[in-house]
Amino acid sequence: MPGDGAAADKRHAPATLRNRDAIAAVLADWLPASGTVLEVASGSGEHAVHFAAVFPQLDWQPSDPDPSGLTSIAAYRAEAGLANVAPPIALDAAAGSWPVDQANAILCINMVHISPWAATLGLIAGAARLLAPGAPLILYGPYTEPDVSTAESNLAFDASLRSRDPAWGLRDTGVVKAAAATAGLAFDERRAMPANNLMLLFRRT
Repeated sequence: MPGDGAAADKRHAPATLRNRDAIAAVLADWLPASGTVLEVASGSGEHAVHFAAVFPQLDWQPSDPDPSGLTSIAAYRAEAGLANVAPPIALDAAAGSWPVDQANAILCINMVHISPWAATLGLIAGAARLLAPGAPLILYGPYTEPDVSTAESNLAFDASLRSRDPAWGLRDTGVVKAAAATAGLAFDERRAMPANNLMLLFRRT
């Protein structure tokens, strides 16, 4: 279970400070006007409290499968003191059932490439279960694309990931789109982001 919110429990992901404002600018276009945003694989929790502050009209539900991640999220939540951030929940994207049965939007940042493909399939399946028609599933991270040259830095990153775990690696957007379509999620929009990242928007059909 998460700790009591002690500052020492907080983890820091340096990329969060670099990408959070760019992500928030896109979320302003893609998130609903109200409701609950389920963030899958919240990691340290830094994104959760930042976005909850930026979008006070939305309720933020952070989650992570890692106990130390849950502890860190709880610490950031306690520090921020925001009424629209719920306590973090343990959630494994690859699991066939999740400890939540409804969301108005699902956001997943930097998980797809640092997890087995089964986690992405589980994320898509979970979105199909939880989201109402038209509701968004939003992904952020580095990808390869069928008709776009991959940046050398992303190729090197992909090789590094696969050397750490053969089940990890950058996913092809075409493959992700096909898996989403099979589950009932239609691809809606792609946004190019700084540092050769992408944001992908899918909507429940």
